[in-house]
Amino acid sequence: MTRAHAPTTPKPSLRPAERLCHATGAVLVLSGLLHLLVFAVDGGPWDGPVSWRKPVTFGLSFGLTLVAITWVTSYVRMTARPRTTLLLVFAADCVVEVGGITVQAWRRVPSHLNMETGFDTAVSMMLAVGGGVLVVVLTAFALAAFRHRPSGPVGMPLAVRSGFAILLVALASGAVMIARGVVLTRTGHQQAAYHSTAPLKPLHGVSLHAVLVLPALAWLLARTDWSDGTRERIVRAAVCGYATAVVVTGFQAALTW
Repeated sequence: MTRAHAPTTPKPSLRPAERLCHATGAVLVLSGLLHLLVFAVDGGPWDGPVSWRKPVTFGLSFGLTLVAITWVTSYVRMTARPRTTLLLVFAADCVVEVGGITVQAWRRVPSHLNMETGFDTAVSMMLAVGGGVLVVVLTAFALAAFRHRPSGPVGMPLAVRSGFAILLVALASGAVMIARGVVLTRTGHQQAAYHSTAPLKPLHGVSLHAVLVLPALAWLLARTDWSDGTRERIVRAAVCGYATAVVVTGFQAALTW
């Protein structure tokens, strides 16, 4: 049984900060794609601390995440000024993270946990501090999403909250990778530090993009003629499926840790 759609009120046009974040995200995605072309031409290993994989994956991931956060937070109930400030800080941090990783890739040296020279140490510390900024900003958005029910069509509030909850898993796994690597580096186990992050990378990657995938599903379902109940059930099933994938990936990481 279909449901008649009520006329929708068009969303206001993007604010300057939102346009800037979308444009910055697009540039980061383009950077990732260009480095994929560099990898195709130059070759070399795909895995390891020194490879073209890092500017590719970080450019794509940070670019998509920046665009996703800018869009998803439009459904989060918070005043304009704090949201704009957080978005601009997040956009700047994304540029710093991808920029530092890209510079080190072209220098053919590891970007994270690299204390070989003064410059390498500065870049590594900058990336670590940038990771801390990411945690603060994204946690602030997550708390706002849970403090007040997000707006949007049927299924969107659940999708936004679930996406942020799973994103917190990505932040936690990233923090653990950095902390473990720093400890190994400080105790003189440099090569072990480079390889210590491998078990948690799948968990980090899977949980990172739930904040885009789940709200995008709710948005697409809102453009169908399916009933509210059907759309809500589909979103709930998607949340359960995504959460199961995160749990399974986390369990596999624990077995190899």
